[in-house]
Amino acid sequence: MQTTLSHTEIEQLAHKRAAAKMGWIIHALVYVAVNTGLALVAAASGRHWAVFPALGWGLGLLIHGLVVWAAGPGSALRQALVQAELRRLQTQRDPW
Repeated sequence: MQTTLSHTEIEQLAHKRAAAKMGWIIHALVYVAVNTGLALVAAASGRHWAVFPALGWGLGLLIHGLVVWAAGPGSALRQALVQAELRRLQTQRDPW
């Protein structure tokens, strides 16, 4: 079952996806700026502790990126899951 979106729905989806991607880009820029600063402070102290916050935050950034770029609104993965649920619900007598 393929549904076609109206021009308004397409525009709303485009704005939502662009906002999500812009949010990830800002997140990535802040990650680079803060972790560069931490690395400079760590280097000045002669220790290499800055790798730990970089790795932890990097994992969060990776997960954020996966949500935005792979499973965000309008993504192929999300659309496939929605279509599968629609087919499943249409064949059931009681959806719950």
